Amino acid sequence: MNDSSPAPTIGVLLAGGAGTRLGLGPKALLPFRGQTLVEVLAKTLLDSGCRQVVVVLGAGAEDVRHATDLGEYLVVDNPEWASGMASSFRTGVAAAAPGHNVLVALVDQPGLTPGVVARLLAAHQPGRVTAAGYADTVHNGHTATKLRRGHPLIIDATLRAEVAESAEGDAGARRFLKAHPGLVDVVDCSDLADGADVDTKDKLHLLSD
Repeated sequence: MNDSSPAPTIGVLLAGGAGTRLGLGPKALLPFRGQTLVEVLAKTLLDSGCRQVVVVLGAGAEDVRHATDLGEYLVVDNPEWASGMASSFRTGVAAAAPGHNVLVALVDQPGLTPGVVARLLAAHQPGRVTAAGYADTVHNGHTATKLRRGHPLIIDATLRAEVAESAEGDAGARRFLKAHPGLVDVVDCSDLADGADVDTKDKLHLLSD
């Protein structure tokens, strides 16, 4: 790879959540399209242009390993998963091969499509962070639409260490992104997905498509 070539991208799927508010066991094992969320989303990342996919497990890691077929991916455990998403974020970024961009996705976003991943990969510029954006309607005396930054997001190879170091608690890249807004490109993906999380039982309908 010469100096002018873009760095390849490794997908990092954060799948360590316990799903406590759902009460249905680890989110990774929620049934989706005849498989599990972790299997479907890992395949989405791999089939959409990521060179490799790192799957970070946490809650019920052994159960997830036994109940799924993740043989195509690099599966790593985060024993500190209960401390918050930041530890899984750091674990995943560290597991990705050096010199690669990382595309970070969340296992509780079943609406993630190949089109979203492909659009972010095509839009990413060296030395920057590229995040999916989703339209939100806001009412503040009048109705307007603004773009809400969400996941997935691509962290350039040159920024990986700094972003990972800034992660804390339940925030992955959030602190870095707030501190360096000039480095962030938000790409509108509203026509492809809504970026919704399956965090509570009223969102379980998102798994039924």
